Amino acid sequence: MFNLRSLSLATDFIEGHLRYKRKQVSGPARVVAIGNFDGLHLGHLALLEELRMLQQTLAATGQGCLQTVLSFEPHPRVFFQPNQPPLKILPFGTKVLCLKELGLDELAILKFNRSLASMTPEEFVHQVLVDELNAKAIVVGEDFRFGSKRSGSVETLRHMGERLGFQVKAVASVMHQQERVSSSLLRDVLQVANLPAYKDLTGRDYELSGRVSYGRQLGRTLGFPTLNLAMPERLAIAGIFAVEVFGLQPSGPVRGVASLGRRPTVEQQGRNLLEVHLFDWNQTVYGQRVCVRLKSFIRSEQKFDDLETMRLQMLQDMAKARDFLQKTN
Repeated sequence: MFNLRSLSLATDFIEGHLRYKRKQVSGPARVVAIGNFDGLHLGHLALLEELRMLQQTLAATGQGCLQTVLSFEPHPRVFFQPNQPPLKILPFGTKVLCLKELGLDELAILKFNRSLASMTPEEFVHQVLVDELNAKAIVVGEDFRFGSKRSGSVETLRHMGERLGFQVKAVASVMHQQERVSSSLLRDVLQVANLPAYKDLTGRDYELSGRVSYGRQLGRTLGFPTLNLAMPERLAIAGIFAVEVFGLQPSGPVRGVASLGRRPTVEQQGRNLLEVHLFDWNQTVYGQRVCVRLKSFIRSEQKFDDLETMRLQMLQDMAKARDFLQKTN
């Protein structure tokens, strides 16, 4: 599990009380990877692998360090371009769980607000990396920019590291089929529900997690009871999928079919929702946390003329999902 100190550490940032502290740092030493990590693609994984190796190198010299990811919420583009925010690749909670599974010690979140956006590179290094995190090594992408007006670069970070006593490692971009792996590329493949391409770019299936909540029980009246999970607005992907659900039984996943979207047949401008109908399952699990792994795209979300037409289509969707999952057993 993540060290909960990371949550209290993030509190000062979230409240916006960033001040330069002229004091001796007494907290644990850290190796820190900085980035948005929105999607955790192969490029992000390369940064985290470098983080792990730096920790091992320092440990071999007697310098024990925590592996810490420093990220931002919301995404900086949400602050700078509020009318054109980027589509969300993963819900925040799912991203946290994915990072946790990678064996990190801490996740520190900086609230991206006006106070943070106006910090000079020097202030960011002193106040955040040195005073708060006691960083002994920093890992960033080769195109990393930081500070007010993106005036800080990797070279800025290296020069300050020489004076303040921390290493800097810049990791080169990862290429896939002659294309740079990036969060923008992930958004593109998710918008067309290209799940195989997503797996190629991240090394894993696309998955969503959350707690099962109460719904309107419409699926039950149609003969398709569902597990409902609230999803964030502006999620990059939508549609009908064959899925595997983890967290319901110790023996492995439960298979099913899922609808991800706004249910246009029954609601106007409805909230974004993941509805999962499980095969051969009739237990009540409200409040339970589950992970839903999208295995195959079946079709796009659509609006039907009436509920009976929708029900007949749902039968076809269920048959396609069963067939795919059985073939890939």
